[in-house]
Amino acid sequence: MSTQTNQHLHAASRESLPDKLMNLEVFGMSIHLFAVAATVILVAHAFDVLPGGLAGGLSISFVIGAVFGEIGKRLPFWNRYIGGAPVLIFLGTAWLVYAGLMSEREVAVITDFIKNYKFIDLFIAVLITGSILSVNRVLLRRSLIGYIPSILFAVTGAAVLGIACGMMFGISPSETIMLYVLPIMGGGNGAGAVPLAEIYQQATGNSAEAYYSVAISILTIANIIAIAAASILDRLGKKYSNLTGEGELVRKGKFKIPEDDKPSRKITPRDLAVGLLLACTAYTLGHILSQIVPSLAGVSIHRYAYMVIVVAVMNMSGIVPVELKIGAQKMSQFFSKQMLWVLMVGVGVAYTDLGEIIAAISLTNIIMATMIVLGAVIGGALGGRVAGFYEIETAITAGLCMANRGGSGDLEVMAAAKRMHLISYAQISSRLGGGIVLVIASIAFGILA
Repeated sequence: MSTQTNQHLHAASRESLPDKLMNLEVFGMSIHLFAVAATVILVAHAFDVLPGGLAGGLSISFVIGAVFGEIGKRLPFWNRYIGGAPVLIFLGTAWLVYAGLMSEREVAVITDFIKNYKFIDLFIAVLITGSILSVNRVLLRRSLIGYIPSILFAVTGAAVLGIACGMMFGISPSETIMLYVLPIMGGGNGAGAVPLAEIYQQATGNSAEAYYSVAISILTIANIIAIAAASILDRLGKKYSNLTGEGELVRKGKFKIPEDDKPSRKITPRDLAVGLLLACTAYTLGHILSQIVPSLAGVSIHRYAYMVIVVAVMNMSGIVPVELKIGAQKMSQFFSKQMLWVLMVGVGVAYTDLGEIIAAISLTNIIMATMIVLGAVIGGALGGRVAGFYEIETAITAGLCMANRGGSGDLEVMAAAKRMHLISYAQISSRLGGGIVLVIASIAFGILA
């Protein structure tokens, strides 16, 4: 080793804690620059004058996300097995709300930004468009054919392990299916637990409110377990590389795949802008279709589900030039890598009730939810193997994204699994898969209740 190298090493070892702190970067900024941004937000908090709209929502979300994100990505064990920065951001932000450390104005600004101004919809739309347009057309066709059966495998696995666990606690199979399996696998809250409660009341004559309170409790616990499971599956994939495509769903070795087209020119910022336009157009068309044809064969079709179909047709038809596909992909990468921490703050404020999570905690609920989530993982992985998919990716998308809390749960799970670009399949699970579960529930409640 050279003398100069030794000198650098000794200098680094002698660096004091204050020097290390001064050289620290937060979200790519020097600690000095971040301190300025944080001070502005603290002043706005002290006088309760945070501006509304996108600018106010983005500013406070960036600062809070950066603080919790930098901590989350450095915490031992947490960053390896619990989900790292994104999970700590939404739980930490939910705690700020629960503890009353955020003003009503700040909560309202962030909620408006994420819900009323539909930033979460834009985020998902961009990711769906970029991820689907980046998939080889042959692979895309193959994945869509085998994916719904993989979801059914996941639901079956959840039911089998759930019933087995319920019998250990003296819970009948019918109660397990109605009160545990269907709420967890039903597509989340608004598209799952709420309509499930209405279906339950219609089929049984019993209180929808009473059913909902039980359903949302078990679903909330299952969502947290699914997030932790996603992080564990990511680590499992690193240990057993034959089980994962590192974010690719379909095993390419199963059939012959033509090479992707090559761009004929340099990708420009305008291509990224057009990628954003394609995402917004596909989202708008998906919304139109969901209004014209809200359901098919009794299954409610969400606008995201229609959007997946629209973008898949765009890709397989070959009408989108390769340069614009790459532009959409790069825009998707920007959102998933640079805006994810901002989004997780919104999820923590607008979609996470920490009090609800705490109230739902009981040993029985935790064990039951864990076994049902595990069943969804095993079933999804087996379904993926049969379909020619990678087991880890299918367990995450067809398994965990059926067992979480819908759209916000998908984002949390995919972030913890570090596979955000597979959000399209997560949305198929939550939307189409959740719709299928509602059909199953309408039959099951009539038979089992």
